[in-house]
Amino acid sequence: MRSSSALLIGVSKRHCCISISGFVKPILTLEMDQLASLAESVAMEITARWNPSEPCRPSVDDAPIFYPTNEDFDDPLGYIEKLRSKAESYGICRIVPPVAWRPPCPLKEKNIWEKSKFPTRIQLIDLLQNREPIKKSTKSKKRKRRRVKTGYTRRKRDSGGDTSSSSDGEGKFGFQTGPDFTLEEFQKYDEYFKECYFQAEDHTGSKASESKKFKPKVKDIEGEYWRIVEQATVEVEVYYGADLETKKFGSGFPKYSPGHLKCEADQYSKCGWNLNNLSRLPGSVLAFESCDISGVIVPWLYVGMCFSTFCWHVEDHHLYSLNYLHTGDPKVWYGIPGNHYDSFETAMKKRLPDLFEEQPDLLHQLVTQLSPRILKEEGVPVYRAVQRSGEFILTFPKAYHSGFNCGFNCAEAVNVAPADWLVHGQNAVEGYSKQRRKSSLSHDKLLLGAAMEAVYSLWELSLFKKKTPVIVRWKRVCSEDGLLTKAVKKRVQMEEERLNNLQDGFSLLKMEGDFDIKRERECFLCFYDLHMSASSCKCSPNHFACLTHAKDLCSCENKERFVLIRHTLNELRSLVKALEGDPDAIDEWASKCRDQYPSHHQRVKEYSYFQASSFSKSRGSSKVQQREQNNLQSVSEHLQSDLTTNKEVQLKQDGDQNVNCITDKSAVTDVKLGEGGKFDEKKISVESQNPHSVSDVGCSDMAKKVDGCLEGKNQEAATNRLRHSVGLLSTGSLVVKKLWCSKQAIYPKGFKSRVKFLSVLDPTKLTNYISEVLDAGLLGPLFRVSVEDYPTENFSNVSVEKCWQMVTQRLKLEIIKRCDQPVSSLTSLQPLESISGHEMFGFISPHVIKVVESLDPKHQLEEYWNQKAVNLFGAEPTKEEEKDDTEKGGASDPSLDRDTRLLRGLLKKATPEELVMMHGLLCGEARNTELTEELSTLVDKMEKSP
Repeated sequence: MRSSSALLIGVSKRHCCISISGFVKPILTLEMDQLASLAESVAMEITARWNPSEPCRPSVDDAPIFYPTNEDFDDPLGYIEKLRSKAESYGICRIVPPVAWRPPCPLKEKNIWEKSKFPTRIQLIDLLQNREPIKKSTKSKKRKRRRVKTGYTRRKRDSGGDTSSSSDGEGKFGFQTGPDFTLEEFQKYDEYFKECYFQAEDHTGSKASESKKFKPKVKDIEGEYWRIVEQATVEVEVYYGADLETKKFGSGFPKYSPGHLKCEADQYSKCGWNLNNLSRLPGSVLAFESCDISGVIVPWLYVGMCFSTFCWHVEDHHLYSLNYLHTGDPKVWYGIPGNHYDSFETAMKKRLPDLFEEQPDLLHQLVTQLSPRILKEEGVPVYRAVQRSGEFILTFPKAYHSGFNCGFNCAEAVNVAPADWLVHGQNAVEGYSKQRRKSSLSHDKLLLGAAMEAVYSLWELSLFKKKTPVIVRWKRVCSEDGLLTKAVKKRVQMEEERLNNLQDGFSLLKMEGDFDIKRERECFLCFYDLHMSASSCKCSPNHFACLTHAKDLCSCENKERFVLIRHTLNELRSLVKALEGDPDAIDEWASKCRDQYPSHHQRVKEYSYFQASSFSKSRGSSKVQQREQNNLQSVSEHLQSDLTTNKEVQLKQDGDQNVNCITDKSAVTDVKLGEGGKFDEKKISVESQNPHSVSDVGCSDMAKKVDGCLEGKNQEAATNRLRHSVGLLSTGSLVVKKLWCSKQAIYPKGFKSRVKFLSVLDPTKLTNYISEVLDAGLLGPLFRVSVEDYPTENFSNVSVEKCWQMVTQRLKLEIIKRCDQPVSSLTSLQPLESISGHEMFGFISPHVIKVVESLDPKHQLEEYWNQKAVNLFGAEPTKEEEKDDTEKGGASDPSLDRDTRLLRGLLKKATPEELVMMHGLLCGEARNTELTEELSTLVDKMEKSP
C-alpha cells in the first residue's frame, strides 16, 4: 500500500509551492536566500524521507575505465578504435582524460550562469517502472496526476525551428514541461532538495548540527533511487534540463572564433575531444552529412539534479555517443552490450506487457526504466559506470543505456561514427523501414561519401606515397576484408536484389546530384531514405517510394513509372573493386571525387556531382576505362532507337517556382527485365535527370564577392592589395637547373605560400589557398595549389599560370552551377580571367622576391638575372618573352635533351589527373627498368611521328 505523503518542491522564477498528500498550497513570493529556511521549516511535515535500511542498490559489475596517455589523446577516433576490442562487450566505458587536459567551461561565465534560462521537464520517478497503462489509470481516482505530455524530442536537422517541442502526448505517459531556471538557480534548488530528502538525525533523535550535515555517497543515492523506482511508497518528482540545444543556450566547450585574441582556450576550441568538433573529424562517417543535425552532429546539453533520469534507450541509427561531464555531482550509468540488444527488448516486453501493448514504441520515448536486478534475472548482462566531473562516457553501437544524476551537474553529448559503425547503421535503417519509423540522417549518403573519400585516399597513397593518419585510417578499412568494403558490398547486393525484383516495364533514368540536397527525400510508406534510388510515376512525379514499395505507390501501369538511380550497378561494382584495391577502379573513382562539390558545409565535401556523366573523362593511362568509354558510346547509340518520344515528365518540388522537366527523349528509356527477372543494366540511360538545370543559389551574392576581391574598376589597386596579402610560409631551397626559373621568377623547391581568395567549394565565402613548388623530377618544378582546410581539393600543373587557371576555371564552374543566369550575362566572372599565377603564388610580391633572390647570391640562374638586368636598364621585353616560364620548356627549346624536350611537350597537353599520375610513375617508388624502357620507346615513336 502506498503512503499518501508526497514531496514536491517546485520553483518557477521566485515562486515556491509544496505538495503534501496531493494538495498543492501556494506560498508567497520568496527570495532565493529564503528557500533554505523554508525547506527546513517544512521538513518536519514531510514524511517522504530517505530510509537507509531499505536500499535497492543493484549488484552489477563495473564497466572498464581507461586512462589515455597524452599521445593516445591526440587522436580521438584512433583511441576509440583502440578501445573497441576491449570495451564493446560491456556496452559502455569510462574515459579519464590526462591530468593536464582541463578545458575551460564557458557556461560558468557570469552572464550565462546567472542570467541564461533553460527549460526543464518534470519527471515522475516513482512511475518510471511501476505504473498502469494510461487508459486504465485514467479510470482510477485513487491517485490524481496532471495530464502530461511526452517528453521525448526527436533529433532533427537544424531548420531554425523549435526542436525542443514535445510531440502530442494524448494517451501516452511522458514528462510535463517544468519551470525555467538559470544554472545558478537550479544548483541551489538541487541543494535544497537533497538537504530535505537526505536529512539525517543523530542517535539522540535531534537534527544533525550545521557543521555535520549528512552528505549521501553515490552508493546511498543509487540505493535510494532504485528503491523509489521499484518499491515507491511516496510520490517523488524532479526536474531535468535535457536535450538543450547548444546552438541556442551555448556549449560547455570553448568555440573557435577567427580573428579573436589568442588565449589558453584556443587549444581546446580546436581539440578533437571538444564535442563541437568530434562528429566531423576526418575518419568519422558523419563528416559527410552537411546538415547540422541537433543532438547528432551538434551537441546537446543536459542539466541534472538528484534523481533526474535518462531512461533506457539506444542512440539514433545505433551510433556511438560520447558524453562529457563539465561540472557537478556524479552521473551513474548502466550499459548493456550491443549483442544483447534483442534479449533486452524481450525482457522489457515480458516484464511490462501492458505498457508495451498500449504503446508498442515505448522504448523510443525514453520514459521507462527497468531495474538492472530484473534484467539480470532475465539473463541480460548489465554494467555500471560512475562518471565524475571532467570524465567521458563512451557508448557503443546498438548498446542500450540509462542512468540518473546524483545531484546538480552539467553534461554535454554528441554522436560519432567511425567506419566500423556502418554495418550497425545499415541494420538500423532496415529496421526503421520495417517499423515505418523516420530516420534522422541519410545512411546511403554517409556510406557513399565514406567510400569515395577512402578511394581518394588510396589514390593519393598510390601516387604520392602519402601516409597521413587520415589516409592510413581509411586504408585500414579497405581491401577485400575491410569494414568499409564489406559495408559497401552488402549495400550494393541489396540494391541489386531490389532492382531485380522490379516488375517489367519500369523506365529508369540517372538521378540528379542535388536530388536530395534542397529537401529530404524519403519513401511515402516506410520513410526509407532515397539518396541511392527512388521510384515515382508520371501521375505524381513529386511522390516517391523506395524500391521495396515501388509497386505500392499508385495503380498506374508499369510503363508510366520510372526509377531514379544515382549510380548504375556497374558503377557500384566498380566502387567495390576500388575499395578492394583495383588500380583502374581507383583511378576511375578518384576522378569522380575531384568533380564533386559541397553544398552546405565548407569543411566537408558533400556527396554530389557536376552535371557530367560518370564516364565523361577518358583517361589515356587506363585501357580498361577506354574500353568502357567505347562500350558506353555504343550502348548510348543503341539506346537512342529505344527512347520514347514527345513525352515529358515534370518533377516539380513542393514550393518550387521553377518546373524542372525530364524529357523521355533525352533521359528516359523503357526497360525490359531480362530472363528470370534479372535486371538488365545495359538498358539504363546514363543521361542526367535534368542536364540543363542549375541550382538556384544567390548569384548576386557571389557576384558581389567576386567584385569585392577583384575590383574590376581598379584592377591595378586590386593587384597591389593581392601582392601584399600573400603570406610566405616556406622559402624552400634553390635548384640550379634549367626549368627552375624563368625570366619572371625563381622557383625554389619546397616553396610554400598562403593567399586568401574565393573558395572553389563555396564561392560565397573566402578561404585560404596553399601554393607549393614540388620536385617533379624530369618535369622540373610541379606547381600545386590546395584549399588549406581541405588539402585533398588541389590543382597541379607544370605551369605556374595554368595551375591557377585551373583554380579559376573550377571557381567559374561552381558559380555558373549555382546561378540561374546564362554564362554570357555573368559579367562578374570576367575579372577571374585576369588572375595571374605568379601573383597568386607571390612570386611578384616585393617581400617574397627579396627572400627568394637571397637564395641565389651568386646569380647562378642566369635566365632570371639576365632579364632582371635588362629590366633595370630600361629594355622592354617583347610579348613573346613575357610568356610563362614553362612555355620555353617545350619542344622548341634546343637547350633541353631530346627525351626531356619531347616528354615536356607531351605533358603540357595532359589533364591534371594524367599529370599527377605521371609524376608518381616517374618520381615515385614504382619507377623501374621496365618503365624506363617503355618511356624510351614512347619518346622514339613521338619523334618519328609528324
